[in-house]
Amino acid sequence: MTLPIATITPVTTPLTGEVTLPGSKSVTNRALLVAGLARGTSRLSGILRSDDTRYMMTALRAMGVEITETDETTVSVTGTGALRPASEPLFLGNAGTAMRFLTAAVALVDGTTVLTGDEHMQKRPIAPLLDTLRAIGVDATAPTGCPPVTVHGTGRFQPGEIEVSGTLSSQYISAIMMLAAMGDAPTRIRIGGGKIGAVGYLHITAAVMRAFGAQVDFPSDAEITIQPTDYTATDYAIEPDASAATYLWAAEALTGGRIDIGTAPEDMNQPDAKAHAIIAAFPDMPPEIHGAQMQDAIPTLAVLAAFNNTLVRFTGIENLRVKECDRIAAVHQGLTRIDPDLASVEGDDLIVHARPDLAGKTRDCLIDSHADHRIAMSFALAALRIHGVKIEDPDCVSKTFPAYWHVLRSLGVEVEITR
Repeated sequence: MTLPIATITPVTTPLTGEVTLPGSKSVTNRALLVAGLARGTSRLSGILRSDDTRYMMTALRAMGVEITETDETTVSVTGTGALRPASEPLFLGNAGTAMRFLTAAVALVDGTTVLTGDEHMQKRPIAPLLDTLRAIGVDATAPTGCPPVTVHGTGRFQPGEIEVSGTLSSQYISAIMMLAAMGDAPTRIRIGGGKIGAVGYLHITAAVMRAFGAQVDFPSDAEITIQPTDYTATDYAIEPDASAATYLWAAEALTGGRIDIGTAPEDMNQPDAKAHAIIAAFPDMPPEIHGAQMQDAIPTLAVLAAFNNTLVRFTGIENLRVKECDRIAAVHQGLTRIDPDLASVEGDDLIVHARPDLAGKTRDCLIDSHADHRIAMSFALAALRIHGVKIEDPDCVSKTFPAYWHVLRSLGVEVEITR
Protein backbone atom coordinates (compact mmCIF):
# COMPACT_ATOMS: atom_id res chain seq x y z
CA MET A 1 0.00 0.00 0.00
CA THR A 2 1.32 3.42 -0.94
CA LEU A 3 1.14 5.86 1.96
CA PRO A 4 0.43 9.59 1.58
CA ILE A 5 3.37 11.98 1.86
CA ALA A 6 3.51 15.50 3.30
CA THR A 7 5.84 18.01 1.69
CA ILE A 8 6.53 21.14 3.74
CA THR A 9 8.09 24.22 2.19
CA PRO A 10 10.64 25.87 4.51
CA VAL A 11 9.60 29.26 5.83
CA THR A 12 11.57 32.45 5.39
CA THR A 13 9.68 34.61 7.89
CA PRO A 14 8.80 34.17 11.58
CA LEU A 15 5.67 32.15 12.28
CA THR A 16 3.06 34.24 14.06
CA GLY A 17 -0.60 33.78 14.89
CA GLU A 18 -3.11 32.35 17.33
CA VAL A 19 -3.75 28.63 17.75
CA THR A 20 -6.35 26.74 19.79
CA LEU A 21 -4.71 23.65 21.19
CA PRO A 22 -6.50 20.32 21.41
CA GLY A 23 -7.28 18.99 24.87
CA SER A 24 -4.78 16.77 26.62
CA LYS A 25 -4.93 13.14 25.51
CA SER A 26 -3.50 11.97 28.83
CA VAL A 27 -6.15 13.81 30.82
CA THR A 28 -9.03 13.07 28.42
CA ASN A 29 -8.64 9.29 28.53
CA ARG A 30 -8.20 9.27 32.29
CA ALA A 31 -11.28 11.44 32.75
CA LEU A 32 -13.38 9.35 30.36
CA LEU A 33 -12.56 6.15 32.22
CA VAL A 34 -13.08 7.56 35.71
CA ALA A 35 -16.35 9.24 34.66
CA GLY A 36 -17.44 5.92 33.16
CA LEU A 37 -16.78 4.17 36.48
CA ALA A 38 -18.63 6.83 38.49
CA ARG A 39 -22.29 6.71 39.42
CA GLY A 40 -24.30 9.45 37.73
CA THR A 41 -23.68 11.88 34.90
CA SER A 42 -20.44 13.81 34.47
CA ARG A 43 -19.84 16.65 32.03
CA LEU A 44 -16.34 16.71 30.50
CA SER A 45 -15.35 19.89 28.69
CA GLY A 46 -12.28 20.64 26.60
CA ILE A 47 -11.82 17.00 25.59
CA LEU A 48 -9.49 15.91 22.81
CA ARG A 49 -11.18 14.50 19.72
CA SER A 50 -8.73 12.00 18.28
CA ASP A 51 -8.30 8.33 17.39
CA ASP A 52 -7.17 7.44 20.92
CA THR A 53 -10.10 9.08 22.67
CA ARG A 54 -12.61 7.66 20.18
CA TYR A 55 -11.32 4.15 20.92
CA MET A 56 -11.77 4.78 24.64
CA MET A 57 -15.31 6.09 24.19
CA THR A 58 -16.30 3.22 21.89
CA ALA A 59 -15.00 0.67 24.40
CA LEU A 60 -16.80 2.29 27.33
CA ARG A 61 -20.05 2.37 25.38
CA ALA A 62 -19.63 -1.32 24.62
CA MET A 63 -19.52 -1.92 28.38
CA GLY A 64 -22.70 -0.03 29.18
CA VAL A 65 -21.46 3.53 29.72
CA GLU A 66 -23.69 6.16 28.12
CA ILE A 67 -21.73 8.93 26.39
CA THR A 68 -23.57 11.86 24.79
CA GLU A 69 -21.59 14.25 22.62
CA THR A 70 -22.79 17.77 23.31
CA ASP A 71 -20.40 19.57 20.97
CA GLU A 72 -16.91 19.12 19.53
CA THR A 73 -15.18 19.42 22.91
CA THR A 74 -17.88 18.48 25.42
CA VAL A 75 -19.41 15.12 26.38
CA SER A 76 -21.75 13.87 29.07
CA VAL A 77 -20.78 10.52 30.57
CA THR A 78 -23.31 8.49 32.54
CA GLY A 79 -22.11 5.48 34.51
CA THR A 80 -23.64 3.05 36.97
CA GLY A 81 -20.54 2.38 39.04
CA ALA A 82 -19.91 -0.88 37.17
CA LEU A 83 -18.97 -2.14 33.71
CA ARG A 84 -21.00 -4.73 31.77
CA PRO A 85 -19.44 -7.51 29.66
CA ALA A 86 -18.87 -6.43 26.05
CA SER A 87 -20.47 -8.57 23.37
CA GLU A 88 -17.26 -8.67 21.31
CA PRO A 89 -13.54 -7.90 21.71
CA LEU A 90 -12.63 -4.28 22.46
CA PHE A 91 -10.56 -2.98 19.52
CA LEU A 92 -8.32 -0.14 20.68
CA GLY A 93 -6.18 0.59 17.61
CA ASN A 94 -2.77 1.76 18.80
CA ALA A 95 -4.10 3.68 21.81
CA GLY A 96 -1.67 2.81 24.60
CA THR A 97 -3.55 4.67 27.35
CA ALA A 98 -6.84 3.00 26.40
CA MET A 99 -5.25 -0.46 26.28
CA ARG A 100 -3.42 -0.19 29.59
CA PHE A 101 -6.12 1.62 31.55
CA LEU A 102 -8.91 -0.66 30.34
CA THR A 103 -6.91 -3.85 30.87
CA ALA A 104 -7.00 -3.05 34.59
CA ALA A 105 -10.53 -1.61 34.63
CA VAL A 106 -12.18 -4.68 33.07
CA ALA A 107 -11.32 -6.61 36.23
CA LEU A 108 -14.57 -4.96 37.39
CA VAL A 109 -16.54 -6.76 34.66
CA ASP A 110 -18.28 -9.93 35.80
CA GLY A 111 -17.31 -11.92 32.73
CA THR A 112 -14.62 -12.29 30.09
CA THR A 113 -13.23 -9.33 28.15
CA VAL A 114 -10.81 -9.49 25.22
CA LEU A 115 -8.82 -6.34 24.42
CA THR A 116 -6.96 -6.10 21.14
CA GLY A 117 -5.54 -3.53 18.74
CA ASP A 118 -3.85 -2.99 15.41
CA GLU A 119 -0.57 -4.51 14.23
CA HIS A 120 1.44 -1.88 16.09
CA MET A 121 -0.42 -2.42 19.36
CA GLN A 122 0.16 -6.15 19.09
CA LYS A 123 3.91 -5.46 19.37
CA ARG A 124 3.66 -3.28 22.49
CA PRO A 125 4.49 -5.08 25.75
CA ILE A 126 1.87 -5.41 28.45
CA ALA A 127 3.12 -8.42 30.43
CA PRO A 128 4.35 -6.36 33.45
CA LEU A 129 0.86 -4.95 33.94
CA LEU A 130 -0.65 -8.43 33.73
CA ASP A 131 1.85 -9.70 36.32
CA THR A 132 0.69 -6.96 38.69
CA LEU A 133 -2.98 -7.68 38.03
CA ARG A 134 -2.47 -11.38 38.72
CA ALA A 135 -0.83 -10.44 42.02
CA ILE A 136 -4.13 -8.85 43.10
CA GLY A 137 -6.19 -11.84 42.00
CA VAL A 138 -7.15 -10.84 38.47
CA ASP A 139 -7.10 -13.61 35.84
CA ALA A 140 -5.40 -11.84 32.92
CA THR A 141 -3.40 -13.43 30.10
CA ALA A 142 -1.61 -12.46 26.89
CA PRO A 143 0.25 -15.41 25.32
CA THR A 144 2.73 -13.21 23.44
CA GLY A 145 3.26 -10.72 26.26
CA CYS A 146 1.56 -8.15 24.03
CA PRO A 147 -2.13 -7.65 23.12
CA PRO A 148 -4.53 -9.28 22.59
CA VAL A 149 -5.27 -9.60 26.29
CA THR A 150 -7.96 -11.79 27.87
CA VAL A 151 -9.29 -10.85 31.30
CA HIS A 152 -11.68 -13.15 33.13
CA GLY A 153 -13.25 -10.63 35.48
CA THR A 154 -15.25 -11.36 38.59
CA GLY A 155 -16.42 -7.83 39.30
CA ARG A 156 -13.81 -7.36 42.02
CA PHE A 157 -10.12 -7.68 42.87
CA GLN A 158 -8.01 -8.14 46.00
CA PRO A 159 -6.96 -4.76 47.43
CA GLY A 160 -4.06 -4.54 49.81
CA GLU A 161 -0.33 -4.02 49.28
CA ILE A 162 1.00 -4.18 45.74
CA GLU A 163 4.66 -3.92 44.77
CA VAL A 164 5.57 -2.73 41.29
CA SER A 165 8.87 -1.86 39.67
CA GLY A 166 9.76 1.81 39.42
CA THR A 167 11.07 1.12 35.93
CA LEU A 168 7.59 0.25 34.65
CA SER A 169 5.69 2.54 32.33
CA SER A 170 3.79 5.06 34.42
CA GLN A 171 0.68 4.04 32.49
CA TYR A 172 0.79 0.61 34.13
CA ILE A 173 0.85 2.20 37.58
CA SER A 174 -1.86 4.71 36.63
CA ALA A 175 -4.05 1.81 35.50
CA ILE A 176 -3.72 0.15 38.93
CA MET A 177 -4.35 3.46 40.71
CA MET A 178 -7.64 4.09 38.90
CA LEU A 179 -8.79 0.52 39.53
CA ALA A 180 -7.83 0.67 43.22
CA ALA A 181 -10.40 3.33 44.10
CA MET A 182 -13.09 0.78 43.16
CA GLY A 183 -11.91 -1.72 45.79
CA ASP A 184 -13.53 -2.64 49.10
CA ALA A 185 -10.43 -1.89 51.18
CA PRO A 186 -7.43 0.48 50.94
CA THR A 187 -4.65 -0.22 48.44
CA ARG A 188 -1.00 0.65 48.94
CA ILE A 189 1.28 0.62 45.91
CA ARG A 190 4.95 0.26 46.81
CA ILE A 191 7.55 1.12 44.20
CA GLY A 192 10.41 -1.35 43.90
CA GLY A 193 13.74 0.42 43.61
CA GLY A 194 12.58 3.20 45.89
CA LYS A 195 11.51 5.78 43.34
CA ILE A 196 8.78 6.32 40.78
CA GLY A 197 10.09 7.07 37.28
CA ALA A 198 7.67 9.35 35.43
CA VAL A 199 6.00 10.58 38.61
CA GLY A 200 4.47 13.61 36.88
CA TYR A 201 2.08 11.39 34.94
CA LEU A 202 1.00 9.68 38.17
CA HIS A 203 0.13 13.07 39.67
CA ILE A 204 -2.05 13.74 36.61
CA THR A 205 -3.85 10.46 37.35
CA ALA A 206 -4.24 11.39 41.01
CA ALA A 207 -5.63 14.84 40.12
CA VAL A 208 -8.30 13.33 37.88
CA MET A 209 -9.20 10.71 40.49
CA ARG A 210 -9.49 13.34 43.25
CA ALA A 211 -11.79 15.45 41.08
CA PHE A 212 -14.18 12.49 41.05
CA GLY A 213 -14.04 11.96 44.81
CA ALA A 214 -11.12 9.56 45.20
CA GLN A 215 -8.61 9.84 48.01
CA VAL A 216 -5.04 9.41 46.71
CA ASP A 217 -1.87 10.17 48.66
CA PHE A 218 1.88 9.96 48.03
CA PRO A 219 3.36 9.35 51.52
CA SER A 220 6.85 9.01 50.06
CA ASP A 221 8.72 8.77 46.76
CA ALA A 222 8.15 5.03 46.83
CA GLU A 223 4.53 4.77 47.94
CA ILE A 224 1.00 5.59 46.79
CA THR A 225 -2.11 4.95 48.87
CA ILE A 226 -5.66 4.83 47.50
CA GLN A 227 -8.78 4.60 49.62
CA PRO A 228 -11.87 2.57 48.56
CA THR A 229 -14.08 5.58 47.81
CA ASP A 230 -15.49 4.63 44.40
CA TYR A 231 -16.06 7.61 42.09
CA THR A 232 -18.70 10.35 42.15
CA ALA A 233 -19.92 12.02 38.96
CA THR A 234 -18.83 15.63 38.50
CA ASP A 235 -18.18 18.33 35.90
CA TYR A 236 -14.54 18.40 34.83
CA ALA A 237 -12.57 20.72 32.53
CA ILE A 238 -9.63 19.24 30.62
CA GLU A 239 -6.60 21.44 30.09
CA PRO A 240 -4.95 21.98 26.67
CA ASP A 241 -2.39 19.42 25.56
CA ALA A 242 1.16 20.30 26.59
CA SER A 243 2.64 17.72 24.21
CA ALA A 244 0.91 19.46 21.29
CA ALA A 245 2.16 22.80 22.58
CA THR A 246 5.78 21.64 22.28
CA TYR A 247 5.56 21.63 18.47
CA LEU A 248 4.39 25.24 18.45
CA TRP A 249 6.95 26.36 21.02
CA ALA A 250 9.66 24.73 18.88
CA ALA A 251 8.29 26.32 15.69
CA GLU A 252 8.55 29.70 17.44
CA ALA A 253 12.14 29.01 18.42
CA LEU A 254 13.16 27.79 14.97
CA THR A 255 11.65 30.75 13.10
CA GLY A 256 11.91 33.56 15.65
CA GLY A 257 8.14 33.73 15.68
CA ARG A 258 5.40 34.34 18.20
CA ILE A 259 2.49 31.89 18.43
CA ASP A 260 -0.26 32.55 20.97
CA ILE A 261 -1.71 29.26 22.24
CA GLY A 262 -3.89 30.94 24.87
CA THR A 263 -2.23 29.13 27.79
CA ALA A 264 1.00 29.80 29.66
CA PRO A 265 3.26 26.79 30.25
CA GLU A 266 3.31 27.46 33.99
CA ASP A 267 -0.49 27.00 34.01
CA MET A 268 -0.19 23.46 32.65
CA ASN A 269 0.03 20.50 35.04
CA GLN A 270 1.29 18.01 32.46
CA PRO A 271 4.94 16.93 32.61
CA ASP A 272 5.64 17.92 29.00
CA ALA A 273 5.13 21.57 29.94
CA LYS A 274 8.65 21.37 31.43
CA ALA A 275 9.94 21.28 27.87
CA HIS A 276 9.13 24.97 27.44
CA ALA A 277 12.11 26.11 29.52
CA ILE A 278 14.46 23.95 27.44
CA ILE A 279 12.99 25.18 24.17
CA ALA A 280 13.29 28.79 25.41
CA ALA A 281 17.05 28.23 25.81
CA PHE A 282 17.47 27.39 22.09
CA PRO A 283 19.97 27.62 20.38
CA ASP A 284 21.86 27.01 23.61
CA MET A 285 19.98 23.99 24.93
CA PRO A 286 21.68 22.14 27.83
CA PRO A 287 24.26 19.48 26.95
CA GLU A 288 22.21 16.78 28.71
CA ILE A 289 18.43 16.52 28.88
CA HIS A 290 16.92 13.93 31.22
CA GLY A 291 13.65 12.98 29.60
CA ALA A 292 11.91 10.72 32.13
CA GLN A 293 9.49 13.45 33.19
CA MET A 294 8.61 14.72 29.69
CA GLN A 295 8.74 11.64 27.51
CA ASP A 296 6.37 12.73 24.75
CA ALA A 297 8.32 15.96 24.27
CA ILE A 298 11.60 14.19 23.49
CA PRO A 299 11.07 13.80 19.71
CA THR A 300 10.32 17.54 19.51
CA LEU A 301 13.40 18.44 21.56
CA ALA A 302 15.61 16.06 19.58
CA VAL A 303 14.65 17.60 16.24
CA LEU A 304 15.15 21.08 17.68
CA ALA A 305 18.56 19.98 18.99
CA ALA A 306 19.65 19.29 15.40
CA PHE A 307 19.82 23.10 14.97
CA ASN A 308 21.33 23.81 18.40
CA ASN A 309 24.77 25.36 18.76
CA THR A 310 26.18 22.36 20.64
CA LEU A 311 25.66 18.60 21.06
CA VAL A 312 22.74 17.39 23.18
CA ARG A 313 22.51 14.00 24.91
CA PHE A 314 19.08 12.68 25.89
CA THR A 315 19.05 10.36 28.91
CA GLY A 316 16.38 8.63 30.98
CA ILE A 317 14.35 7.87 27.85
CA GLU A 318 14.39 4.06 27.78
CA ASN A 319 10.57 3.92 27.96
CA LEU A 320 10.45 5.59 24.53
CA ARG A 321 11.30 2.18 23.10
CA VAL A 322 7.80 0.89 23.99
CA LYS A 323 5.67 3.78 22.77
CA GLU A 324 3.69 3.73 19.49
CA CYS A 325 7.02 2.67 17.99
CA ASP A 326 10.59 2.51 19.26
CA ARG A 327 10.93 6.29 19.35
CA ILE A 328 14.65 6.26 20.13
CA ALA A 329 15.26 4.24 16.96
CA ALA A 330 12.73 6.22 14.90
CA VAL A 331 14.14 9.63 15.85
CA HIS A 332 17.69 8.39 15.23
CA GLN A 333 16.67 7.02 11.85
CA GLY A 334 14.96 10.25 10.84
CA LEU A 335 17.86 12.47 11.88
CA THR A 336 20.42 10.31 10.10
CA ARG A 337 18.32 10.38 6.95
CA ILE A 338 18.72 14.15 7.03
CA ASP A 339 22.45 13.76 7.62
CA PRO A 340 24.29 10.49 8.41
CA ASP A 341 26.30 12.12 11.19
CA LEU A 342 23.47 14.03 12.82
CA ALA A 343 22.67 11.52 15.60
CA SER A 344 23.93 8.41 17.35
CA VAL A 345 22.64 6.02 20.01
CA GLU A 346 24.56 4.69 23.01
CA GLY A 347 22.52 2.14 24.95
CA ASP A 348 19.25 3.96 25.55
CA ASP A 349 20.79 7.43 25.20
CA LEU A 350 20.17 9.47 22.06
CA ILE A 351 22.92 11.90 21.09
CA VAL A 352 22.10 14.69 18.65
CA HIS A 353 25.21 16.18 17.04
CA ALA A 354 24.09 19.75 16.50
CA ARG A 355 24.36 21.12 12.96
CA PRO A 356 22.96 24.67 12.90
CA ASP A 357 24.46 25.06 9.40
CA LEU A 358 21.76 22.70 8.08
CA ALA A 359 19.23 25.54 8.12
CA GLY A 360 18.61 26.61 4.55
CA LYS A 361 20.27 23.52 3.07
CA THR A 362 18.62 20.89 0.87
CA ARG A 363 18.44 17.27 2.01
CA ASP A 364 16.12 15.18 -0.11
CA CYS A 365 14.86 12.55 2.30
CA LEU A 366 11.67 10.75 3.23
CA ILE A 367 11.05 10.43 6.96
CA ASP A 368 9.36 7.19 7.97
CA SER A 369 6.84 8.19 10.64
CA HIS A 370 6.36 4.54 11.68
CA ALA A 371 2.65 5.43 11.94
CA ASP A 372 3.63 7.44 15.03
CA HIS A 373 2.03 10.86 15.37
CA ARG A 374 4.89 12.29 17.40
CA ILE A 375 7.51 11.31 14.83
CA ALA A 376 5.49 12.89 12.01
CA MET A 377 4.82 16.14 13.87
CA SER A 378 8.38 16.51 15.17
CA PHE A 379 10.06 16.04 11.81
CA ALA A 380 7.72 18.56 10.23
CA LEU A 381 9.70 21.04 12.34
CA ALA A 382 12.92 20.06 10.57
CA ALA A 383 11.17 20.71 7.28
CA LEU A 384 10.54 24.32 8.37
CA ARG A 385 14.30 24.94 8.00
CA ILE A 386 15.58 22.30 5.55
CA HIS A 387 14.47 21.89 1.94
CA GLY A 388 13.48 18.43 0.72
CA VAL A 389 12.32 16.84 3.99
CA LYS A 390 9.10 14.86 3.40
CA ILE A 391 6.95 13.03 5.95
CA GLU A 392 5.47 9.61 5.18
CA ASP A 393 1.98 8.78 6.50
CA PRO A 394 1.06 12.28 7.71
CA ASP A 395 -2.48 11.14 8.55
CA CYS A 396 -1.16 9.44 11.69
CA VAL A 397 -1.35 12.82 13.48
CA SER A 398 -5.07 12.08 13.91
CA LYS A 399 -4.08 10.04 16.96
CA THR A 400 -3.73 13.17 19.12
CA PHE A 401 -3.68 16.34 16.96
CA PRO A 402 -5.97 15.86 13.95
CA ALA A 403 -5.76 19.55 12.96
CA TYR A 404 -1.94 19.69 13.00
CA TRP A 405 -1.40 20.26 9.28
CA HIS A 406 -4.27 22.76 9.19
CA VAL A 407 -2.68 24.62 12.11
CA LEU A 408 0.66 24.87 10.30
CA ARG A 409 -1.11 26.20 7.21
CA SER A 410 -2.96 28.77 9.34
CA LEU A 411 0.45 30.06 10.46
CA GLY A 412 1.58 30.50 6.87
CA VAL A 413 3.38 27.18 6.31
CA GLU A 414 2.91 25.62 2.87
CA VAL A 415 1.98 21.96 3.35
CA GLU A 416 1.14 19.68 0.42
CA ILE A 417 -0.15 16.16 1.04
CA THR A 418 -0.06 13.80 -1.92
CA ARG A 419 -2.08 10.59 -1.93
